[in-house]
Amino acid sequence: MIVFRDPAEVPEGFGPSVVAIGKFDGVHAGHRAVLERAQVDASAGAKVVAVTFDRNPLSLLRPELCPDDLIGVTQKLQLLAETGIDATLVLRFDEALAGLSPREFVERVLVDALGARTVLVGTDFRFGKGGAGNPDVLRELGAELGFRVDVVGDVRQVDSDRRVSSTWIRELLSQGDVETAARLLGRPHAVWGEVVHGAKRGRELGFPTANLSSDLEGFIPADGVYAGWLVDEGPAGDADRLEPRRTTRYPAAISVGSNPTFDDVVERQVEAYVLDETDLDLYGRIVEVQFTARVRGMVAFEGIDPLIAQMTDDVVRVRSLLA
Repeated sequence: MIVFRDPAEVPEGFGPSVVAIGKFDGVHAGHRAVLERAQVDASAGAKVVAVTFDRNPLSLLRPELCPDDLIGVTQKLQLLAETGIDATLVLRFDEALAGLSPREFVERVLVDALGARTVLVGTDFRFGKGGAGNPDVLRELGAELGFRVDVVGDVRQVDSDRRVSSTWIRELLSQGDVETAARLLGRPHAVWGEVVHGAKRGRELGFPTANLSSDLEGFIPADGVYAGWLVDEGPAGDADRLEPRRTTRYPAAISVGSNPTFDDVVERQVEAYVLDETDLDLYGRIVEVQFTARVRGMVAFEGIDPLIAQMTDDVVRVRSLLA
């Protein structure tokens, strides 16, 4: 997948293209429905392009209402690449972009840069200064400027008939319900970042953990202990993550929180103990930590021995869940 960071980077004559526009936060089942529809529409030979943003537009327009992202930009690009689309244009959402009228946005991005022939959006799509553009406005501009607009309906969860959305997934993760979140995402929820040195307390207790940097990507679920997987992607600073690379996947017991048994941990941490590995050196490596099931909530223990006993039991339960 080709990644463009500005419309000016798109080479002349790149189109024709079928374009799907959205925040794509989580690249969940609803987003993939739009992208799959785009790939069907492009069967005549047009390129399939996702147009998205480097941040949630609300972070600029209404920061007090802006939720935490489900995934970071690196994660988003990897997930979009895995769908098989041809390219992604990541627009920097700044004052200049926010100030474009709907017509200016369409002409500069969709027509001039991408040569759009079909544009796909969700029912709640808004664009242009002040959110003046909507699917109806986009259709009017498309009729004038030479592209068709498809509005893709909501994907709903069968059991609840609730619309699959980033908001719902965020609610589930905040409750620690990573299993339902995974069904809506179509994969386990994950965080991604570099392994850094911690207090090394896990090693002292017999359960050495890989501590993720505080600037990791991805929404951190509720405090607690989880069963999941650690995927080693290699040293930090290696080649572009979008390129195929060798990875190693390990079963892991994952702790999220501030370790309330001790009083010297200020920030919430994500740390993963790779089952049966006591000498694995992951410092300075990029890893993805995937959450598959919640084992328990976070508890403060009265001393080290009860903590070690609970951690031993946690590992047994994690092993069973991952079997």
